Amino acid sequence: MSPQQFDSNTTTPRLSMEQSSIEEGVTTVHNKSETDVEKAADATKKPDNASTDPNLVDWDGVDDPEHPQNYTNLRKWVITLTMSTMTVWITFASSVFSTATLVTAKEFNVSTEVMVLGTSLVVFGFALGPLCWAPLSELYGRRIPLFSGYAIFAIFQIPVAVATNLETILICRFILGIFGCSPLAVVGGALADIWNPVDRAVAIALFSVSTFMGPVLGPIVGGFITDSHLGWRWTAWITLIASSFFGIIAFFVIPETYGPVILQKRAARLRTETNNPDLHAFLDLHKPTMSDIVTKYIFRPFQMLVQEPILLAMTLYLALVYGILYLFFEAYPYSFGEIRGWSHEGVAALPFIGILIGVILGASLIIYTTKTRFARKLAKHGRVVPEERLVPMIVASVLLPIGLFWFGWTSSPHISWVPQVIAGVPIGLGILVIFMQGLNYIIDVYMMFANSAIAANTLVRSTMGGAFPLFATQMYRGLGVAWASSVLGFITLAMVPIPILFFFYGSRIRAMSKFSPKF
Repeated sequence: MSPQQFDSNTTTPRLSMEQSSIEEGVTTVHNKSETDVEKAADATKKPDNASTDPNLVDWDGVDDPEHPQNYTNLRKWVITLTMSTMTVWITFASSVFSTATLVTAKEFNVSTEVMVLGTSLVVFGFALGPLCWAPLSELYGRRIPLFSGYAIFAIFQIPVAVATNLETILICRFILGIFGCSPLAVVGGALADIWNPVDRAVAIALFSVSTFMGPVLGPIVGGFITDSHLGWRWTAWITLIASSFFGIIAFFVIPETYGPVILQKRAARLRTETNNPDLHAFLDLHKPTMSDIVTKYIFRPFQMLVQEPILLAMTLYLALVYGILYLFFEAYPYSFGEIRGWSHEGVAALPFIGILIGVILGASLIIYTTKTRFARKLAKHGRVVPEERLVPMIVASVLLPIGLFWFGWTSSPHISWVPQVIAGVPIGLGILVIFMQGLNYIIDVYMMFANSAIAANTLVRSTMGGAFPLFATQMYRGLGVAWASSVLGFITLAMVPIPILFFFYGSRIRAMSKFSPKF
């Protein structure tokens, strides 16, 4: 998924292909000696004679107008915001059905536990989808997987909206999860295509808000729709209408941003214009094979998960906070709907606004620390220091259990609802910052193996995200809101040492890893 990096500090001849490594759209490493960076052009290493190949088509110097990093800032922000809007509706769809659990359980005469699968199966689809979309983005660029997956996601809202049986809903929700995650798998790399390292962190932080805004808004909007004359089926119709509208806009706004594919198209055009059939781009000669793809996205992720303590610990931590986020889509309606007696689904979902505020504050924290401390360390060392990603994560790791205990022990109906809603702020901040900075750290640590590391992380965390809602209601009914939230608080409290230990000892652990590059 990582793009070809354009190094503005060097002058790149038209027919020489210098690459530096950008990993998964979140961070950049300027490592001129590393040419095999596991992207579409990395199936094999750059040939030694690449710089002298007279038929190799490359960028026309540092100011090549077709290079995505030479787009105007206005165009970059339009692309970024458009991609973010697309993603909002994907993640919105994952949670909007949660408010229809009770009414659909009655309509189809099944238990609420069965209907929770309507939410969980979408997230399970998020776990499997990247195994398809990430390789396709390396073979064919960003646009084809982005819009093909998004279109099928929108289409599969229709059978959900008109379903007359439970099986149709569950199967189609799973399928739309697989196809709908194409933006989640592609957009990170696309943002890396167009932004420089520091500005990219800002763009990614804003994009991360959209990935969490969608699932938080889903229950709020879905609750009001379900309790209105429209009924639960309109949760799918609204998703179809909105995703189609913004998808059409995006189709005309978002260009191809993947460097190797842009150069491949340029080579094809020049072959026609010059009648020189020997002109070619790097990707023409070095497309990833099926063996490369299977190794990168299936075999190596599991190997790294077993052998790499940093990846294992961070994956478990990120999977936990991701699971807690989706668990709350069942726990919040229970706490405010059943315990506090807020009978209207939409009103009972309004407390999610507290989490949304926390998400926005978390993104602001990431932007601030990136623009200040992280940027200073980058300038001082001349390279990314992975452990600097952990500073805001340490703060967030403390705030998350505080928020969980706060939420649980202010849940009594004899206590005002205000403090319980406010508890969502540290929860939202904690979840976002832990999630994003944990991913950033993984990417910085493994660099050219980041795609494999992220594949392992995505599979585990999405599986947890889908599984947690399945036991959420039983857990909160059995233990009560206070103690159920406290259990989560104690578990997250036990995770606090992870970023602290890696901040102090991460460099030593990286030195022993065979997947982390040595500086």
